Amino acid sequence: MSDETNLPGTLPEHLREAYEVLASGAAQILPADGLAERLRAADREGRPLRVKLGIDPSGSDLTLGHAVVLRKLRQFQDFGHTAVLVVGGFTGQVGDPSGRTATRVAQSAEQVVANATGYFDQLMQILDREHAEVVNNADWLGTMDLAELLGYTRQVTVAQLLERDDFSRRFAANQPITLSEFFYPLLQGIDSVAIHADIELGGTDQTFNNLVGRELQRSRGQAPQAVLTVPLLVGTDGVEKMGKSLGNFIGIREPAGEQFGKLMSVPDSVVGRYARLCTALHPREVDELEHQVAAGGSGANQAKRRMARAVVALYHGAAAARVAEEQFDAVFKRHEVPTDVPTFALPDGDPIHLPALMVSAAVAASTSAARRDIDAGAVRIDGEPLSARQYDHPRSALAGRVLANGKRRAVRLREP
Repeated sequence: MSDETNLPGTLPEHLREAYEVLASGAAQILPADGLAERLRAADREGRPLRVKLGIDPSGSDLTLGHAVVLRKLRQFQDFGHTAVLVVGGFTGQVGDPSGRTATRVAQSAEQVVANATGYFDQLMQILDREHAEVVNNADWLGTMDLAELLGYTRQVTVAQLLERDDFSRRFAANQPITLSEFFYPLLQGIDSVAIHADIELGGTDQTFNNLVGRELQRSRGQAPQAVLTVPLLVGTDGVEKMGKSLGNFIGIREPAGEQFGKLMSVPDSVVGRYARLCTALHPREVDELEHQVAAGGSGANQAKRRMARAVVALYHGAAAARVAEEQFDAVFKRHEVPTDVPTFALPDGDPIHLPALMVSAAVAASTSAARRDIDAGAVRIDGEPLSARQYDHPRSALAGRVLANGKRRAVRLREP
């Protein structure tokens, strides 16, 4: 994206850097010249862009997958633009049907508010509070009269709604689609009118909803927003979308050492993607990093480390990232016993059946998995691998020692 010929139209010199960074990693920019046009307009009018992101607080801990769109929003803030977070106080009660194969259970207004507790603290680990507005769409949607709402409905046809993949699949399968779900893209579009959005961000599953906002803004005499979508982030397995149910996630509030270890476990094939979507590295730095990975060898390992440090530094600071890397090397390169691990009380009895203990201490998913790990030499006591079929141990041989299974799961055993 750094080549001038890749820029839509001719941008002034002082806007080219912003365009390069903001367009990097985008799945799609609609229309193709939309971002460049909005940057020109804001520069001409001497004002910041109003960059919209709709959020329906779930109350759950954010992962790097959730953070991709937030990182893009932060990039806009770093160039002096305003992040407008639209809390779904009203639309959260409807339920976004995007990507759904069945009707989503609606939340009450009280649930939406309750879910927001702690959620914004996580958002502000990524965003700049000084350049952020937080608004609640219940303020305008909750008070809108029927005549005004019906006026908006004339801008969207049923045929357009049925073009959406999720609606078309459900319609073809004779699965119910409620009228309130049909209204969701319309309500999201009204949000863009209400806040005078210049840009709307979202995942690729939000493209249809975001484009509705353009049509509604045009019908109300506003300049239509540009739409910038970001791709879904694959998890640490390098295959499936990052998600807690698959266990392939990295939480933004996880300890620095845990984050670093998980990032070092991702396949080389996704290192560049993580660097582009999850760090503050410049696009040209990411290009260089991708070349290192492609070359293989020690350069690929150094590129992965650079990506891991950059991610950890965002959430814990550069010093913590350096410490996390040192701890990683101590355990996995020099095979030293980790010191900063949680403790776990030994159960009653002597000897102690290790597979059951491992399950209780959450370092194995099941006793059968624990036995397989022991037999494979993945389980260590104070750094020493256990022999195959060595399942029962004297209590005295475990107390005060570190039990580790694989690279990242370890506890220090103690007496109750």
